Amino acid sequence: MLTRKQQELLGFIDDRLKADGVSPSFEEMKEALNLRSKSGVHRLINALEERSFIRRLPNRARALEVLRLPEAMMGAMAAPAARPALKLVPSPRPPVQAMIAANDTITVPLHGRIAAGLPVEALESDRSLAVPAALLGPGDHYALEVSGDSMIDAGIFDGDYALIRRCEDARDGDIVVALIDDSEATLKYLRREKGLVRLDPANSAYEPQRYRPEQVRVQGKLAGLLRRYH
Repeated sequence: MLTRKQQELLGFIDDRLKADGVSPSFEEMKEALNLRSKSGVHRLINALEERSFIRRLPNRARALEVLRLPEAMMGAMAAPAARPALKLVPSPRPPVQAMIAANDTITVPLHGRIAAGLPVEALESDRSLAVPAALLGPGDHYALEVSGDSMIDAGIFDGDYALIRRCEDARDGDIVVALIDDSEATLKYLRREKGLVRLDPANSAYEPQRYRPEQVRVQGKLAGLLRRYH
C-alpha cells in the first residue's frame, strides 16, 4: 500500500506523461506536493521504484516511466473527484535524445555539482552531458560536476565531470557518491570501520568523515571522468 504522498506523486507523474510525454522535474514535483526540499522527492521516487510502480529510463534526463497504478488510483480515474488534485505545469523541454549515433556518444543526465570537499546538496537539474560511449560500461549512468579539491590525489579535480554508474552497493575502497541524511551528497572513498561508514578523501588536508550506516546511502560508483581544458 502506498502512502498518500507516494500516491500523489505517482498520479502527478502519470498525469504529466499523459499530457506531454515528459516526466516532471524534481523541482516541479517538490512544488506540486508542497515539499520543503528535493530530498523528500528523492525518497518518494526511490520508494515507488522499489515497489515497481515506476522505473528510471537509462541514459535519459528526467526520464521516468509509470509501470502500474494501484487499484485505488485506477478507481479514482473513473471518479476524478476522488483523485488528489495537483498543479500540472507544462514541461518546458522536449525529451532528450538517448543516443547520438553520428559520433558514438551517449547523453546522460547532468545532476548539478557534487562536493569533493565538504558535502553539498546534489541538485537535480534538467541538463545533460554527451559522453563518449567507450567510457561507459553496462548499466544506468549520470554525471556530476565536481566541486572542491579533496579527491585530487585520486586524479579528480575541481570542474571535472564525474561519470557515475547507478548502484546501491559498493565494496570497501570504491569511490562512490554517498548521500548523507537524504539531503547532502559527496564523492569519496567508501570504507567500513567498527560499525560505522567512513568516507575518505584523497587529500591529506581533509579528514575522513564518519557516519552511522543508516545515515549513508550509496547512489552510485565512479565509472569515469571527463575534463575540460581552457
